Amino acid sequence: MENLSTLLSIALIWGIAAATPGPNFFVAVRTAAAHSRRLGLAVVAGIVSGTFVWGLAGFFGISTLFALAPWLYAALKLLGALYLTYLGVRLILASFRPAAQSASAALAPQPKGWQGWRLGLMTNLANPKTAAFVTSLFATTMPAEPSLQMGLAAAGVMVGVSLLWYGAVVFVFATPVMTRSYTRMTALIDRIAGGIFILFGVKLALDR
Repeated sequence: MENLSTLLSIALIWGIAAATPGPNFFVAVRTAAAHSRRLGLAVVAGIVSGTFVWGLAGFFGISTLFALAPWLYAALKLLGALYLTYLGVRLILASFRPAAQSASAALAPQPKGWQGWRLGLMTNLANPKTAAFVTSLFATTMPAEPSLQMGLAAAGVMVGVSLLWYGAVVFVFATPVMTRSYTRMTALIDRIAGGIFILFGVKLALDR
């Protein structure tokens, strides 16, 4: 019963964190609306893969490693910031393509599933602060000496919550209504999304 209560607490807190709009949310939304539900779900698979990595990292206390080697944390944070900024700049530049080029791009083969998975994974792993958050989450919810099975169960709960939330997001934004709305306002949406990614990247680089 105590273990169930712990896992429910983790599910609730992680659910709130996942539902807060961030890079994962925006990359899932744009992929589903711009491409297809299939590719959107591939992105979600990458996001939940990253979630499992952060869950294990939090359980094994990787934030302690970051404290002992601040340069490692700073390097990972800078790489994550650069990656998010790169995604944002790429979206903004693509939004200024002439209509003929946009039409040609629309007829080009869609990205493959593994590319969507990679995009979701890299976007999720871009923020090493998640490891510190998960470590704090486990420290406040788990027993003093949790077993490995408990750690895996906690990471599994995080994966399940992320899968349900981002999967629902993809199904909503891949509907014909949302797809048509995106098609009508592609340039504007991509510029806004690109600006948001750049802001996330700058914020990550400047946060201490």
